[in-house]
Amino acid sequence: MMATRVCESPALRRLLRGPCLALSGARGYSRDSEGSWFRSLFVHKVDPRTDAHSTLLSKKETSNLYKIQFHNVKPECLDAYNSLTEEVLPKLHSDTDYPCDLVGNWNTWYGEQDQAVHLWRFSGGYPALMDCMNKLKQNKEYLEFRKERSTMLLSRRNQLLLEFSFWNEPLPRVGPNLYELRTYKLKPGTMIEWGNNWARAIKYRQKNQEAVGGFFSQIGELYVVHHLWAYKDLQSREETRNAAWRKRGWDENVYYTVPLVRNMESRIMIPLKISPLQ
Repeated sequence: MMATRVCESPALRRLLRGPCLALSGARGYSRDSEGSWFRSLFVHKVDPRTDAHSTLLSKKETSNLYKIQFHNVKPECLDAYNSLTEEVLPKLHSDTDYPCDLVGNWNTWYGEQDQAVHLWRFSGGYPALMDCMNKLKQNKEYLEFRKERSTMLLSRRNQLLLEFSFWNEPLPRVGPNLYELRTYKLKPGTMIEWGNNWARAIKYRQKNQEAVGGFFSQIGELYVVHHLWAYKDLQSREETRNAAWRKRGWDENVYYTVPLVRNMESRIMIPLKISPLQ
């Protein structure tokens, strides 16, 4: 029988993400037992539970569901696209018969060019989303809008998101601001670990009220995290980010979360006139 001793090893904590084992009596291992022991070194140990990641990480006091849309616009059509969007979308936002709200609307300035990004909130979760979708199928003005919009697009994609429980609620802001959308594509199985680290780290990024909202995907590409930040300008962004590195503990968050990421992307975005986040 294998005897184990649990020890803490800061130098190996990142590698093992679990207990360090001191082994004795290894003679007599089967090949399967050896493989299971080896694999256990690289698996983060968590207590057995029946909760889904979305239940553990999302806000319990709300049932909000978010949709983020990425529209890649033909370069020659961007101004016309913005004008059409600014004419139609506020009507849905202000119509109380539709359980959806505009959170923010932007054009990407740095990052993928000629791109529009829209963030919606559905108050009431998936039932609200379905209710809104069914009503839009009967909305002739919206159907005409979609038809005209389709002639201006090269491609489009979207995701359904939940908000992290430890992030700020994305509320309307006065401007002018620039917004940064930082998108992290995580390794499958690491969302809980990401959330545990950022629940502690977010306190280092609150001094200038730059933290707008944090979300993780539920439908669409999975294991994707979006962090939304607001800055007065690019110089303010640089100073705010540098200040975080001078706070004890921020470097530890980076150390533990970077290995969880497959790739990441940063967009600097400018709000449209209709955006509640200015």
